[in-house]
Amino acid sequence: MATLGNPTNTIEVLQKYNFNFQKKFGQNFLIDTHILEKIIDSAGITKEDCILEIGPGIGTMTQYLAESAREVIAVEIDKALIPILGDTLSVYDNVTVINDDILKVDINRIVEEHNGGRPVKVVANLPYYITTPIIMGLFEQNVPIESITIMVQKEVAERMQVGPGTKDYGALSLAVQYYASAKIVANVPPNCFIPKPNVGSAVIRLTRYEKPPVEVQDEKFMFAVIRAAFNQRRKTLVNALTNASNIQISKEKILETLESMELSPTIRGEALTLAQFAQLSDKLAG
Repeated sequence: MATLGNPTNTIEVLQKYNFNFQKKFGQNFLIDTHILEKIIDSAGITKEDCILEIGPGIGTMTQYLAESAREVIAVEIDKALIPILGDTLSVYDNVTVINDDILKVDINRIVEEHNGGRPVKVVANLPYYITTPIIMGLFEQNVPIESITIMVQKEVAERMQVGPGTKDYGALSLAVQYYASAKIVANVPPNCFIPKPNVGSAVIRLTRYEKPPVEVQDEKFMFAVIRAAFNQRRKTLVNALTNASNIQISKEKILETLESMELSPTIRGEALTLAQFAQLSDKLAG
């Protein structure tokens, strides 16, 4: 089987199966061997590793992963790609393809079955429209993960790394920084894909913390507070939290809490650090 990391072989496979790109699945297939090697290298994959690949497409990266890892579980939503994957991955006996939606699949069960519940490494070329729910889902379901190495829209990669006070800072930045240390390992121009996306991409590696950098009594409540703060980011934090249907805390209590933290009553959520959000949610829940 020819490797798919170059345009000619990719186009051949797509033509052989009369494959049509599905806009609703945000399909852009990588056609650059250097980037593929960089992803494998950045993810630090060894023969000990079990890899969860999200959205294998026609199996371009899956081939590279199968060469480097002990086992690969690839979850693909588009059933039109399943016969193609059967073909492009036919020489590998260490790949399992699951035709399902990653947001609906029981990832913990997959990890239990294929890796005895030990941490897996996640590698993905993620569709841009669904990046945030996938990453949040992996973290919030407490899936045993060592690292996540993903191709995402460049501005999303930057958002994962930024701190308070910038326009890109938001719920995703805080979630990533609570669960993992983030490092952009490559910038990827549009011409590395078929079809070409309209935006630049970046590969980012998120290395899961053994324990989060801040302590908080109730993780779920803290993220509810964070989401409420950024749902209406132009509003003051007090108003954003008072308006949030899932937080049921009086304006007086929120104002008192901000005062006890020596924060201005007109402060916005985007000014608070992760540690301040942890402190705020502990006080509000108390």
